[in-house]
Amino acid sequence: MAELSKNDEQVGTTPNVSGVEVVEARTEAEEVAALEVPVERGEPILQVRNLVKHFPLTQGILFKKSVGAVKAVDGISFDLYQGETLGIVGESGCGKSTVARLLMNLERATAGEIFYKGQDITRLSGKALKAVRRNIQMVFQDPYTSLNPRMTVGDIIGEPFEIHPEVAPKGDRRKKVQDLLDVVGLNPEYINRYPHQFSGGQRQRIGIARGLALNPEIIICDEPVSALDVSVQAQVINLMEGLQNEFNLSYLFIAHDLSIVRHISDRVGVMYLGKMAEIGTDAQIYDHPTHPYTQALLSAVPVPDPEARANRERIILTGDVPSPANPPSGCRFRTRCWKAQDKCAEEVPLLAVPERFKDSDTPAAHESACHFAEEKDVVHAA
Repeated sequence: MAELSKNDEQVGTTPNVSGVEVVEARTEAEEVAALEVPVERGEPILQVRNLVKHFPLTQGILFKKSVGAVKAVDGISFDLYQGETLGIVGESGCGKSTVARLLMNLERATAGEIFYKGQDITRLSGKALKAVRRNIQMVFQDPYTSLNPRMTVGDIIGEPFEIHPEVAPKGDRRKKVQDLLDVVGLNPEYINRYPHQFSGGQRQRIGIARGLALNPEIIICDEPVSALDVSVQAQVINLMEGLQNEFNLSYLFIAHDLSIVRHISDRVGVMYLGKMAEIGTDAQIYDHPTHPYTQALLSAVPVPDPEARANRERIILTGDVPSPANPPSGCRFRTRCWKAQDKCAEEVPLLAVPERFKDSDTPAAHESACHFAEEKDVVHAA
């Protein structure tokens, strides 16, 4: 890594993000070589800084006129460390899946930077971008539409080898595909079957095998178990945990189910309307939430104990989620927040450790984008 530290000024106010050691590569060969440098466990492998994605709104047919933009992602920053799982939660429309597509470079960012091993992948092209895409793979949400029904399982899992032949020469590909089927718990003899001959859980295992084909370092999981039965969800989650330990993978795990996210994640980020509301370890977020939105989310988690369920406070948010095309000024959650004051409409809260907790060792001392962040004891997650 080079010596230049790009975002050192952020480290003091936001411990969640570290300084970026930018790699200065002048040629395409140098860019590709830098991407092959191994990252030590516990070091940042993916660093997102002020990421923005706005989708333009236009009027007219022949002469289109821009009338605004949908602010799907509006300035988020976080680090993903080697070997960890970072969970991203939030209600529908908050920008979780857009973040996943931006990290895969399936969508071009409007602004911001995504550093992979010190290189901004939003500016890469050619062989360097191809190398990044080999090392960052994705498991999609719907196992029924993410697999081509006209292709056999062997062709689906083996297709990445056509694009990256250096990973598996032609003579070894069938054996490699069968090994991957075995790794994800499927019979290698199923190699000539079609997707319609499998259940939902089996299809998602095929999607995971396809993601593992190129020996990636990062897998982005976009709600990989939301379309599956609860019993099958547990099997797939346990499979992913086992594969992470076996292949030293880093996961960005996007989901709605808070209990699943807590089970698999080392750290958790909570998104609301295109911004990060709170981020910390799983224990900090689930047991000591300080942002009102996180507290409201956790209060909605089902509790199996009838007595505990009867004695806890349920936080009911009023109003609808504002439009991402016209978000509120200041704090975006203020229109539904019971703590909102004039300051919330005037100032955008920074994602930082609240002042009242900065000098303490309490688990509440984690990053929260709220002017009046505090713990709320009545909220308990299942």
